[in-house]
Amino acid sequence: MSLPHAILTALLEKPSSGLELTRRFDRSIGYFWSATHQQIYRELGKLEADGLIRALPSEQPARGQKKSYEVLPAGRAELARWTAASQDPKPHRDPLLLRLRAAAVVGTAGLEADLRRHLELHERQLAEYREIEKRDFPPGRDGTEDRLRHLVLRAGIDLETFWTQWLRDALADVADLPGPEPGRPARPAT
Repeated sequence: MSLPHAILTALLEKPSSGLELTRRFDRSIGYFWSATHQQIYRELGKLEADGLIRALPSEQPARGQKKSYEVLPAGRAELARWTAASQDPKPHRDPLLLRLRAAAVVGTAGLEADLRRHLELHERQLAEYREIEKRDFPPGRDGTEDRLRHLVLRAGIDLETFWTQWLRDALADVADLPGPEPGRPARPAT
């Protein structure tokens, strides 16, 4: 049930149209909670039907004009209720980790190349997060909103730092694996 709460958060930060929300998800919230354009529009309709948001009156009525939405008091109350509630962590599910486990029984063909690809992706994401941190959180920005947003960004930085180090270690371990066992496919040379 977090997508509606992500949308409520974004709309409380700034009333927006569905298209603007999609762009904001691509640039910020989407780093830790992704949603498609269709999901956002579908959820906007539900939130409006539930009386948590409303479309702002447009200055000039026109067919096809984008609607901007704002959060109503009931939406703010729902977001406050959800924020104050406790929630257990979700189990981590990662196909790469499952593939490593499977490689133990079917062989490591292609694994090293994909680990390198993952490393490059995580290195790029880490660099992007660090650039955002440098740009958006200079020394002295320590208001409550800035500190909490920075905490979210720092979680992303720490996760990407973990993944880049873990992938380097995994690549070293895979490179040191002995040849194939009898009955198992050989690892291709790289």
